[in-house]
Amino acid sequence: MDRRSFLKTSALGGSAAAASAALAAPAYAQGNRTLTMVTTWGRGLAGVHDSAQRVADNITAMTDGALTVDLKAAGELVGAFEVFDAVTAGQADMYHGADYYFVGQHPAYAFFTAVPFGMTAQELANWYYMDGGMELHDELGQIFGLKSFLGGNTGAQSGGWFSKEINSPDDFNGLKFRMPGLGGKALGKLGASVQNIPGSEVYQALSSGAIDGTEWIGPWADEKAGFQEITKTYYTAGFHEPGAGLSVATNRDVFESLSPAHQKIVEIASAECHQWNLAQFLSNNGAALSRLQAGGVKLMEFPDSVWDAFGKASMEVHQENMGDELYKKVYDSAMASMKSSSAWINTSSGTYVAQRDRVLG
Repeated sequence: MDRRSFLKTSALGGSAAAASAALAAPAYAQGNRTLTMVTTWGRGLAGVHDSAQRVADNITAMTDGALTVDLKAAGELVGAFEVFDAVTAGQADMYHGADYYFVGQHPAYAFFTAVPFGMTAQELANWYYMDGGMELHDELGQIFGLKSFLGGNTGAQSGGWFSKEINSPDDFNGLKFRMPGLGGKALGKLGASVQNIPGSEVYQALSSGAIDGTEWIGPWADEKAGFQEITKTYYTAGFHEPGAGLSVATNRDVFESLSPAHQKIVEIASAECHQWNLAQFLSNNGAALSRLQAGGVKLMEFPDSVWDAFGKASMEVHQENMGDELYKKVYDSAMASMKSSSAWINTSSGTYVAQRDRVLG
């Protein structure tokens, strides 16, 4: 019987209950501690490494050094895709990453980064903080001994860089393309050979011809990565990550050993970074896009036939996972929240932005 079950089922009376309650009080670790954070990001990767570093620095600062977070970038302690196992096993205390890298552990993890034809950044925040998403993240984390929070957001990601133009769904057949998560599974249904490559390795793979194309994040991070040096064909809107959340996950035993004040600091530091990181990406993307275009990059949009194929393949991927009870629970919750949020957002700010652009030219 675990500790929670014991405390719930024990029946004690009188002075024995008082004595037992004193004994059962959680023993929080005393003194200054160093928590090791591993990440899915190479050191210096624009935006994503920044968000991990901000969470680490904020926790250290907000606890006045009582908790010092020691950040290890991908490859410095474990590989980019090994961070989940490292934290669940206790090899590291916490990770910062994109949870859709871990759909192999459970497909519902995709919702806490992005799913194809899913939520924008604002819709994700609405679901997570107001409509039950955080509680579902925690329910999923309990299975693996993790305590997780959103801790960054890239905003809408681009459709990606291609060695050739995409004029029909058939153009994906045999295409070697880097795309993680459920979006990658959808592309696979169109005949693409989908690769899941850590961000720090994508440039080399694209440059060498190991892949024919890649999505990464958006204009600012993509420019920093240098993809425009390899190809000039850039699709600016994608179906796969309309508002990609990043996550901070702490080993649950480690998290529960923290004082309530320090637990709250981890939560708030993560939430602050979610908004800060979104602003970082969105404030940089416009200028970066202009520079890319001035440098000869051709900005493209997928034709409707391709969008239709994306949609059909994406729905097939979702349906294949509906047999998992928790996946269906998360899917139903996320889609209900998205529908409710978008009804107002599109009616209010959507109309306003269209009219503002028309009036101001």
